[in-house]
Amino acid sequence: MTTSTEKPQTILVTGASTGMGAATARALAHRGFHVLAGVRREGDAPRAPGIEPVLLDITRPAQIEAVAARVTTLHALVNNAGIAVNAPVETLPMDEWRWQFEVNLFGHIAVTQALLPALRRGSGRVVNISSVGGRVALPAYGAYAGTKFALEAVSDALRRELAPQGVQVVVVEPGGVRTAMADRGTATATRLAEGLSPEQTDRYGPLLQAVMAHAAAFTRNGQSAEDAAEVIVKAVTARRPRTRYTIGRDAALMTRVSRIVPDRLLDRILAADLRPHFPPVPQTH
Repeated sequence: MTTSTEKPQTILVTGASTGMGAATARALAHRGFHVLAGVRREGDAPRAPGIEPVLLDITRPAQIEAVAARVTTLHALVNNAGIAVNAPVETLPMDEWRWQFEVNLFGHIAVTQALLPALRRGSGRVVNISSVGGRVALPAYGAYAGTKFALEAVSDALRRELAPQGVQVVVVEPGGVRTAMADRGTATATRLAEGLSPEQTDRYGPLLQAVMAHAAAFTRNGQSAEDAAEVIVKAVTARRPRTRYTIGRDAALMTRVSRIVPDRLLDRILAADLRPHFPPVPQTH
C-alpha cells in the first residue's frame, strides 16, 4: 500500500478472470495496489481502478516471459490459476493427468521462476493457492489432490530456499468456495463419466454420482469468492504472515483432523461423509 505521492506496489494475480482470482484482484486494487490481472482471453479481466489486465496462460512460456519482461519490481505473486479434473485413478486418461499437473503445478512453478528476480528486488511474497485437497484426498480426486499435495511440498521447499533472500512464501488452503471453477469441474467429471466403459461404469458409476453431488453441496454451502479473497489479501499484506491460511470452517476442520487421525479412521470418516450422496440402490422383487 502507498501514500498519494508514492508509486503503487505491483501484484500479479494469475487466473483472475473469475471467482477467487477476480475477487482478489478487486480487493487488492481497492487497497491501493497496482494489480496485474492475468487472464487467458482479452476482456476477461475484472474491471476496477488499479487493475491492469495482462494476457497470461500459465501453460504458455511466451506469455510468461512477456509478463516477466515488463515487471521490474513485484510486491507479491498470487498463483491462483487452476482446474479440477475428478475421476477414479483407474479411469482417468493419462493426457488428463498430465494436463491437470501442467496447469495446477508446473504452470505455477514456471511463473514463479520467471518472476523471482522481480520479487527479490521488491522483497516480495509468493502466495500459492492450494486447497483442502492438498491435505486430504477424497475418492475420484486423485489427480486434483495430487497436484495440490505437490504444490504444498514445493511451497515448503521454496519457503525454506527463499527465506534467506528476503522473499516469503505463503500457502492458502480453501475449502468450499462458490465459484465457476466448481461448475467447470462438474462438467468435466460428467464428460469423463460418459466415456467410461460398461465395466468401469459398473465399478465407479455410483461413486462418481456421489462425488459430484457431494461437490455440489460442498460448493453451495461454501464461502463466497469475496470472503475467500479477504483471506488471500491477508496472506499478501500481513507483516508477519503465517505459512498457511485456510478458507472456511470445513477446510480448517479437515486440515486439523488429517494431522491427528489415523489413516483408517480418516477413511471411515470420509466414507461416512460421502455415503448420503450415493444414488439409491434399485429395489429388486
